[in-house]
Amino acid sequence: MKRIVLDTNVVVSAFLVPDGKPAAILRLAMRGDYEVCFCTAILAEYEQVLCRPKFAVKIPHSTIHRFFELLRNMGTDIISVPSIIEMPDETDRIFYDTAKASGALLITGNTRHFPDEPFVLTPHQFIESHIN
Repeated sequence: MKRIVLDTNVVVSAFLVPDGKPAAILRLAMRGDYEVCFCTAILAEYEQVLCRPKFAVKIPHSTIHRFFELLRNMGTDIISVPSIIEMPDETDRIFYDTAKASGALLITGNTRHFPDEPFVLTPHQFIESHIN
C-alpha cells in the first residue's frame, strides 16, 4: 500500500473545501486506499490548527474527533530521526522527516517550504500522477 504524509494545509483544505483535491485525497486515505503516516508532533499540529476559533464555526468538533479516531486506527505512527537538510520553513521539518523515514509521499500546498524532492507533491500533482 502506498504511504502518504499530509501537510496540515492539506488537511485543513480538505475540511473547508469538501469538493477539492485535498478532500478527495483525504477520502481515499480514510477509506484505506493509502496509508497515512504521522508522528505525535504532526497530530499535535493538526489538532492545534483544526481547533482554532476561526475553524470552529466551519468544522464541527465531531468531524474533527472522527478524523483523529480514523487516523489513529488506520494510520501509522512513525518515529523519525531529525534530518540535517536545510529547510525553507523549519516548522515543516516534522512532515519532511516523517515522509522520508516512512518512504511516503508528502502532500502539501506549500512545496516551496520543502526541499525539491520527487516525493514532495502538491495535491494536484498527487492526483495527476497517482490517481488518474
